[in-house]
Amino acid sequence: MTPFLFFLLVLVGVGAGLVGYLAGLASLVSYPALLAVGLPPVTANVTNTLALVGAGFGTTARSGREFLARGRRTTLVEVGVALLGGLAGGWLLVETGESSFSAIVPWMVLVAALLLLVSPRLMDMQFLGSVPRPVFLVALLATCIYGGYFGAGAGVIYLAVAVLLSGADFTASVLVKSILLAVSNLAAALFFVFTTPVDWWAALALGLGCVGGGYLAPSVQKLIPESVLRPVVAAAGVCLAVWLWVNR
Repeated sequence: MTPFLFFLLVLVGVGAGLVGYLAGLASLVSYPALLAVGLPPVTANVTNTLALVGAGFGTTARSGREFLARGRRTTLVEVGVALLGGLAGGWLLVETGESSFSAIVPWMVLVAALLLLVSPRLMDMQFLGSVPRPVFLVALLATCIYGGYFGAGAGVIYLAVAVLLSGADFTASVLVKSILLAVSNLAAALFFVFTTPVDWWAALALGLGCVGGGYLAPSVQKLIPESVLRPVVAAAGVCLAVWLWVNR
């Protein structure tokens, strides 16, 4: 990898960390960049999963105390579910193979983009009332499995799940989503390291940028309304889904 491409991926990582925290769609920034530098789909995906752990590290360094303040039992249970989901998603990717992956990804990206558009309405549906905590944990597990498998839009799905099923407000859900999805990404990444090719230079460059983006994101959230970012990223997601389908 040339120094220019390395620096470019660092910048992409900063953007991915910011977009991932604010809009829940880091992979819609980072994944196409990895494809653009020549990585095949599955290698790009596993490299992306490994790199995006950096965003969670950055956010944890900035706001980890707020996350831990929710209570030790709550934290341990949710982290355990995220780890299990990430491992399951990583195993699923390795077992299904690249041909299945290439066929499924466009639909995942499209659904993620559409979820981003409708997420404000979903998050306003708190009239659904409280639900048993196991329901939330099962939904969290399913989201983290998806996050370990591919992950585009997993943050948006988690935000909807958290607000609708856990009763947490939007600000708290953004923080918890970022850290728990980083946990599931870490679990999947550890699985990938021993089973699947990883482009380590690309992962390092993207990961360094993600650490910076994840660290800056809580402050940026106070300056840029999330609603401004949502339609732009959603449109990019739809375009990416179409491109992936045409070139599958």
